[in-house]
Amino acid sequence: MEYPNKKELISKITTFINDIGLVCVEGEIPEDTFLPGMHIENGCITYNYDLVKHPGDLIHEAGHLAVIIPDERKVAGPDNISGSMDPGGAEMGAIAWSWAALKHLQLPAEVLFHEEGYKDGSANLIENFSEGHYLGVPLLQWMGLTKEPKIGIEADEFTYPAMKKWLRCDN
Repeated sequence: MEYPNKKELISKITTFINDIGLVCVEGEIPEDTFLPGMHIENGCITYNYDLVKHPGDLIHEAGHLAVIIPDERKVAGPDNISGSMDPGGAEMGAIAWSWAALKHLQLPAEVLFHEEGYKDGSANLIENFSEGHYLGVPLLQWMGLTKEPKIGIEADEFTYPAMKKWLRCDN
């Protein structure tokens, strides 16, 4: 996906990330990073504007930080992005959190679920989330971040993809 205005997109995403209480700043990063142009160290997302290939990856990285407890968030980095959570559960939580953030920011699904991400599963994720099949949302509900949608129960202002809060507290 080409980003017609990469600067505005990154600005919108990083403003949101910083506004919810995470730290996302432009700066120097190591040469070899998991995702092009971004790095997490001590709970801070640092990005190199020129090297960011997919701005939506910033949302996903923020999701990883958001779903771990605060003490683990402070020391999170490339080798401990899941905190004490099972890595698979942390990934599911980060994906669900990311979709909620994407909807909050009113961005197209392809910004987050781009063709080069999610082990070639982006199209399936877009289809599932667009149809209300929300992977990982029970985990976000358990964390107190949102309410899982239920058939036959009217949604309220905190029903997913809306969020009660964006950052997990101690559990």
